[in-house]
Amino acid sequence: MRRLALLLLFWLTPAIADENLVSGLSQDTIEIRSNYNGAEITVFGAVEHPTGGKPDIVVAVRGPEEDMRVLRKERVAGIWVNRSRVLLRAMPSYYFVAGNRPIQSIAPQGTRRNYALGLDELRPHGLKADDSPEPFRKALLAQMERGHLYVQQEDGVEFLSGTLFRVRVPVPSTAPRGKYVAEVYLLRNGKVVDQQSSDLVIDQIGLERRLYDFSRNAPLIYGVATVLMALLLGWLSSLMFRRTE
Repeated sequence: MRRLALLLLFWLTPAIADENLVSGLSQDTIEIRSNYNGAEITVFGAVEHPTGGKPDIVVAVRGPEEDMRVLRKERVAGIWVNRSRVLLRAMPSYYFVAGNRPIQSIAPQGTRRNYALGLDELRPHGLKADDSPEPFRKALLAQMERGHLYVQQEDGVEFLSGTLFRVRVPVPSTAPRGKYVAEVYLLRNGKVVDQQSSDLVIDQIGLERRLYDFSRNAPLIYGVATVLMALLLGWLSSLMFRRTE
């Protein structure tokens, strides 16, 4: 009798298992070479043990955090000068978010703000302001959107079946180097049921990497070497033009 009960429990476990999420990336490293002009990655996943109809999926990709300074110019005595400034601390240098439908209809504002889902819910971890910071934050969001470093797609998550999904994430060439995090959220009735994250690294390799490290570790020597190389190339060019005359 006991063995029968254990066997029935084993059979029933998959049926009563909690709904959960599995996800991954098409690649976990983007290599920057001399001909690099951006890339595209795919975030994919599936919902295991679904408890009802099609769930909601939100995907957010965040780049390295940076302190960002926003200035506001004002006209003083006929001259435009920087009068007000705000330092927004620990803002993502790159941010992409997408849902299978408009994010505002997927989750209430409390949930969106708690998980920073959507451009409107991006907030600095700290700030230093001369004035009210909200106009500066909105100006930063607009600037980053124009540079394609902040992107929000209301229908970017594509369901390939009832539980299998994917989303294509564009990474522009201006996206900073460093460690990125791709987070996938499974939501039901506006609540986060499960969450998965994957790491993505954008970095230079080969000669480009060595030159980048050299410029960061020895900026003075790198600057002098660059000037000397420019002078040498200019001198060689002048010699070639003299011989052709």
